[in-house]
Amino acid sequence: MAFAQLQCRALVGMGSPEVAVEVHASNGLPSFSIVGLPETSVKESKERVRSALLNVGLQIPPKRITVNLAPADLPKSGGRFDLVIALALLLATEQVNVSNAACCYECYGELALNGEIRPIQGLLPSLLAAKSSSSLLIVPKANSDEVELFIHSYPQLKDRVFVVENLLQACQVLSGDLEPLAKLSVQAKQPSEPPGTKDFADIFGQLQAKRALEVCASGHHSLLMVGPPGAGKSLLASALISILPALQQDEAIELASIKSLLGQQIDMNGFYQRPFVQPHHTASAASLVGGGTVPKPGALSLAHKGVLFLDELPEFNRQVLEALREPLETKQVNISRVNQHVSYPADNLLVCAMNPSPSGFFPDDALGRCKDTPEQIIRYQKRVSGPLLDRIDLHLQVPAMEIKTLHQKADQSNESSRQIRHRVTQARQRQLARQGCYNSQLDIKQLAEYAEINQPSKHLLEKAGLELGLSARGYHRIIRIARTLADMQEQADIDIVHIAEALSFRSQMS
Repeated sequence: MAFAQLQCRALVGMGSPEVAVEVHASNGLPSFSIVGLPETSVKESKERVRSALLNVGLQIPPKRITVNLAPADLPKSGGRFDLVIALALLLATEQVNVSNAACCYECYGELALNGEIRPIQGLLPSLLAAKSSSSLLIVPKANSDEVELFIHSYPQLKDRVFVVENLLQACQVLSGDLEPLAKLSVQAKQPSEPPGTKDFADIFGQLQAKRALEVCASGHHSLLMVGPPGAGKSLLASALISILPALQQDEAIELASIKSLLGQQIDMNGFYQRPFVQPHHTASAASLVGGGTVPKPGALSLAHKGVLFLDELPEFNRQVLEALREPLETKQVNISRVNQHVSYPADNLLVCAMNPSPSGFFPDDALGRCKDTPEQIIRYQKRVSGPLLDRIDLHLQVPAMEIKTLHQKADQSNESSRQIRHRVTQARQRQLARQGCYNSQLDIKQLAEYAEINQPSKHLLEKAGLELGLSARGYHRIIRIARTLADMQEQADIDIVHIAEALSFRSQMS
């Protein structure tokens, strides 16, 4: 036959729409053209396909060969279409025959010039999109970590997946001479303790900071820590994931899909561990939020369902920080281009740290180490805009550690991360059972239903609002924090003590 069609999938954000790869070989002047809105990397595919076919002993007949990637209005990029173009070409020129004409095949892989199949980015989202179809899947062995994860999550689909190392093996799949994937070599493990993280039992002092971190984890609240160098801000932030419960199956798969889009390896042993992402303060907006000519997720999405830690907050470019404002509210990143609009999830715990002044110390430092003028301090703090600060739930001053505190030995009063994580898990479960979301995600209507406050609490809030200049957003954030404090104490109603403590976490930087 002079015509053949196989399937593949493109990448658009977290989605992977189906692409029909059609090949027609007709008489005429020998040529090889690819149409259907291909980008440069796809247009170059014909040269890789040509060399790969010749190097494995196959041929490109002297015909007019046209490859169409449909739908034509969907942008296609990357080398993921190499294998499917080569196989469809072989079918169209009758060099390979399909053993079962009723089967539909989806093929993925970039071809090396010697016919080997290289890994591609974004295979896992494509596999997840294909699971509802009846197609047989031909995938690169070089993407084995993503294939194993897919089969581990959906073992009933293992008979539909064929793992190949080179072009000839892919031809054997079509002819029925290669068996599907039989079993896994690696199993995802549920870690008892997140490996490589700090334990709260090893952190001395800073009781108020530990309390704030527990509130942060329990209600999914963002946090800003302000303190001098060496106070332990980075240490405390890195310990936060040790008190967060492990990822659920669907959350872990979503996070793995984001890593797949960036070509990062997926560690099955740490599959259920929440991520901790700490971008450098020189990071660009595209690397932090996401973007690029071909849109890719950034650090915000890599920290999805985990912790995003921004150390030395005022050192970040102001425009980069301003790009955080919308994702902090919507919990997703929206990237618009002329020919497409994509979204990536960004539901993370934002933890920030900064010094109170350019010299690093508080103006009232007992040793007089702050040499900055009030104007310098104000100019330094204004590097972080008010609207961004208003979107951060908890504001906390972290004082310098006393030397005598460092000489203390761990005792029973120094709680371990396991103990705190148990309380955090209970508080989170209480919120999800009551309202289906975390307290930080309550909207105005839900606040009225699930976080009603009594009259004394209203009077306190009104007074504090006037003194601190609270915005409407800040007012509602106080109530959300108070709701979390009540849940941590297993109380159904918010009391004035919860409002007072919630205000203490907002007033420190107001």
